[in-house]
Amino acid sequence: MTTSKERDRQDPLAGFKQEFFVEKETVYMDGNSLGLMSRRSEEKLKVLMDSWKTFGIDGWTEGEHPWFTLAETMSARVAPLVGAGAHEVMVTGSITSNIHQMLSTVFQPTSERSAIIVDSLNFPSDIYAVESHLRLRGLDPAESMHKIESRDGYTLELDDIIEQLTNDVAVLLLPSVLYRSGQLLPIREITEAAHQKGILVGFDLAHSIGAMPHTLHEDGVDFAVWCHYKYMNSGPGGTGGLYLHERHHHLLPGNAGWFGSDKTRQFDMDHEFSKAEGAGAYQIGTPHIFSMAPLLGSLELFEEADIHTVRQKSLELTSLLRDLVGQRAPQLVDVTPLEDEARGGHIAFSHPEAARICKALKEAKIIPDFRAPNIIRLAPIAFYTSFSDVEKVAEKLQSIMENETYKNFSNERNVVA
Repeated sequence: MTTSKERDRQDPLAGFKQEFFVEKETVYMDGNSLGLMSRRSEEKLKVLMDSWKTFGIDGWTEGEHPWFTLAETMSARVAPLVGAGAHEVMVTGSITSNIHQMLSTVFQPTSERSAIIVDSLNFPSDIYAVESHLRLRGLDPAESMHKIESRDGYTLELDDIIEQLTNDVAVLLLPSVLYRSGQLLPIREITEAAHQKGILVGFDLAHSIGAMPHTLHEDGVDFAVWCHYKYMNSGPGGTGGLYLHERHHHLLPGNAGWFGSDKTRQFDMDHEFSKAEGAGAYQIGTPHIFSMAPLLGSLELFEEADIHTVRQKSLELTSLLRDLVGQRAPQLVDVTPLEDEARGGHIAFSHPEAARICKALKEAKIIPDFRAPNIIRLAPIAFYTSFSDVEKVAEKLQSIMENETYKNFSNERNVVA
């Protein structure tokens, strides 16, 4: 049997760990919540700060990365990671603001179709956004927001999703990967089933972008949104992204703004909105240059590593993690789907004392992620997690559970879990 050290020696991505700031003797398993800073990202942030220092207002058009076209330049580099054309992707906003933009653009309820489908396990912000759009259209969320329920409290069944695709539904909005359990949904199958019923389909890629390749255009997905601060390692509050399939580019943005203008006419200061071609039209405000800068460094790493290689290592790391934890800490219930094609980049374990266990792990310099009420999420990130790191995590968990050291802590979440 190949040892973890041997697997580390054979790992084609092993050298990338040196690109990141990893605390000494610490295993960081929370990159599915906030990725670590890379040296490239730090460098790019300094470069963009220097452009302000050097050029002042001329930084919009001068320097290595002119600000005026920076979003478009970066979008073309992000597009391959989501399987879309450069004209279908825009680095802009946040997940929630981009959901608002997409729904305000594509959600056009009629007397026959006015419902939006979500799921009972989704992240709260997505639900809040959907509720607000229904209210803005004079609709009652209690009636017009249909929720797909989970049979086990952790995952969704394809049959249950398809059952909700009724003739009164206008839009289906789901996560690509469920944030608690790490379940990866079958994007193409869902999209095809919804389109057969005349329903538009959107996905929140927060827990999949940067962890695996996507084929959004080929799958026919209508729209998608995501952040870049998890697996993409762009830093806290880093600018997010959106995708809109080219067949919808004739639509005026529901929330029009200056930076959605045709760039050749933007500074004409005309009060008549001149819509940009492609996804650029769905920007709203001025690009947040310093929040975008770290993504430039991250993109270099992804381009060098190749997202398919990243995904392969991620699958190997998560497989090893679940096997070792299953052997050494069987008290933890693995709630992530077993199949490679049905899971994202993290493994989730359920335990009544989850908050306590997470605190014990942190004391042991293992950084996990707790999600209420009882989930421990562990994300071995392909760029900076080794197979030996995964073995160490399992060993620490075994010690914590056998010696019950978690009982030294309260079973309550911290302010930020």
